[in-house]
Amino acid sequence: MNAEQSVYQVTAGVSALRRTPTDDGAMETQMLAGELFELIEEQAGWARGRALLDNYEGWADMATLSAPALIPTHAVKTLRTYVYAEPDMKSAPVCLISMNAKIVGARREGRFVEAQRMGWVLEDHLRAVGEPVESDWVAVAERFEHTPYLWGGKESLGLDCSGLIQTAMEAAGRYPPRDSGPQESWAKQHGRAIEITEGFSGLQRGDLVFWPGHVGVMTDAETLLHANGHHMLTVKENLARAAKRIAFNYAPISGIYRLG
Repeated sequence: MNAEQSVYQVTAGVSALRRTPTDDGAMETQMLAGELFELIEEQAGWARGRALLDNYEGWADMATLSAPALIPTHAVKTLRTYVYAEPDMKSAPVCLISMNAKIVGARREGRFVEAQRMGWVLEDHLRAVGEPVESDWVAVAERFEHTPYLWGGKESLGLDCSGLIQTAMEAAGRYPPRDSGPQESWAKQHGRAIEITEGFSGLQRGDLVFWPGHVGVMTDAETLLHANGHHMLTVKENLARAAKRIAFNYAPISGIYRLG
């Protein structure tokens, strides 16, 4: 196998990256349509390798991958959209693809763009790769409010705390690591620490708030947005109340950072 053949592309709506090569293996993260995956080995229909977006390693179902990898032309700009079997909204839906999923566009027919090896996608729900990205990543994150919490998820049907941050930032052209621990290290490098006061004064929209194993973002001086296992949803709540609950049940805040 040469180097080009070892790089595959997700051609399903989403591909789970699992800890073990089994359908019920713990999901570590997800790869969205169009993302690239470097194959290390195959085993009974499963591929061990790493997601090239963030170097996350695990096992992916080979049925969700295709080779060779093609250069994406469009990315999904809405929370989610359908891929259809035909360029017709009345045709059978093939799958859902979420924000930041990428397609390799081919023909156009009416309002639809053909996504190679997948189906047809409404052009209004896409942006060309290279077009200006979202200017306010926090506003992108707010669009995920009420999305169910899903460990390892980073799609619009379910995501976890760090998946929310990574997904929203990617839509704005920033690429933090996948997990909250590395994200905190990344925030230290790309921003500055904010003093943690007793009343959490001096905070502003866009400040990242970290706990050991958890992260959220401030939408204003008092309100935290985070995907969390307590509500099993992505919610907005008062930071002081959330911090008190999390400290009681788990751990206090480890750091607050304002990005540059």
